[in-house]
Amino acid sequence: MLTGTILLLVEDQQEGEMVFGRRKLARQQREAWEMVQALSATHVEPSRVTAAKEREKPAGRMMPHRQPLVIEGQVRVCTVCGAYRDWVVVCVRAQVWLRCPAGHEGHEDRLDTAWYDRHSGPITHQHDSYEDGLRHLGH
Repeated sequence: MLTGTILLLVEDQQEGEMVFGRRKLARQQREAWEMVQALSATHVEPSRVTAAKEREKPAGRMMPHRQPLVIEGQVRVCTVCGAYRDWVVVCVRAQVWLRCPAGHEGHEDRLDTAWYDRHSGPITHQHDSYEDGLRHLGH
């Protein structure tokens, strides 16, 4: 009878572990489900306009060039106002354009996108329009 009792205790112990294991699994599943519910409650779907804008290829890039711009050994000077520093360099469709502080713009044949890529840093801002970009750069 003593052997039967010991076996019974072992069986009960294993059955208790099985119940405990099922309870633990059920608790873990419930906690995971609650976590998913909490995350989905705080998730906001991006608007279709924002998602489309992120996929759009930018129309161009621009950067400030505060020092005098030296091209082929000569300082570049605005033909209208004579400004020689504080340029905005714009790269659009494989062409480089310059804008002086007074707002005069002109295409610069001696500069190309390779020059722009060598002198520009990483993209830090994205703007909806050319005017917004100029305002950001202080022009």
